[in-house]
Amino acid sequence: MNRLGGFIDELERDWGVLVSSTYRGGSEAYVAAARTSDGTEAVIKIAIPGNVLSNEIRTLVHANGHGYVRLLQHDDARQAMLVERLGPSLAELGLPVETQIEILCVTLQRGWEVPANPSLPSGADKARWLSTFIAATWEELDKPCPESVIEQARSFARIRETSFDPDTAVLAHGDAQSANTLQVTKELSSISAQFKFIDPDGLFAERAYDLAIPMREWSKPLLEGDALKLGRERCAFLSRLTEVDARPIWEWGFIERVSTGLLALQVGAEQMGREMLDVASYWVRR
Repeated sequence: MNRLGGFIDELERDWGVLVSSTYRGGSEAYVAAARTSDGTEAVIKIAIPGNVLSNEIRTLVHANGHGYVRLLQHDDARQAMLVERLGPSLAELGLPVETQIEILCVTLQRGWEVPANPSLPSGADKARWLSTFIAATWEELDKPCPESVIEQARSFARIRETSFDPDTAVLAHGDAQSANTLQVTKELSSISAQFKFIDPDGLFAERAYDLAIPMREWSKPLLEGDALKLGRERCAFLSRLTEVDARPIWEWGFIERVSTGLLALQVGAEQMGREMLDVASYWVRR
């Protein structure tokens, strides 16, 4: 805590900002409200020891405020950054799932307009990492879902790895969920309002990877009906909205659902993890 306090004092002096209230809920970084010397409202973020912000900083520098929160200051050595303060997250607005998906797709398409950044981890890198994580974590957790689910996820990961094409890769957020999508404009909360992304993982990947995140979210509505049919309909909806082929969306969505479900179980989010894996079990029964 003393070390963090010292960092904050240094950054306040170096960047000419005043740090105020801390935002709750961050597990990988200290995040707090701040105000610059000219009165601009901002947010300061400092990585917790063991975590790094390098990819996030690189992504935000590259995006330069287009589709992503604007970076005002950053310090790689101290793993800290200052960004513009935005409005509420899409997750807080109480909108129907379909509307949230529409907003996510509009915001993603704005972000994909930014030139790709080949210096970021590639979609092939991500597919390899997820395959290894899925296999290891399934064993570690004493096999909490059918082996067929794991085999399908790893098979899809091999397909997406070998399908990686740098010529069509974009600047991908990597975790484009509603909680990471914040409102910018003051219009009514709808697809006409502008949103920006925060907390990018930062990838050089195909568009379908970003669309995997809405595929993995909102498990309960899928489990309340025919999970496979509803999942296919969601995939087709994402494809129509973005003109991205449905097959890679489905494959990446399955991989993300399984890997995130296992991660949720690993960190103690039992209900969320079980729901994600239950949907995956329905999806693998074709």
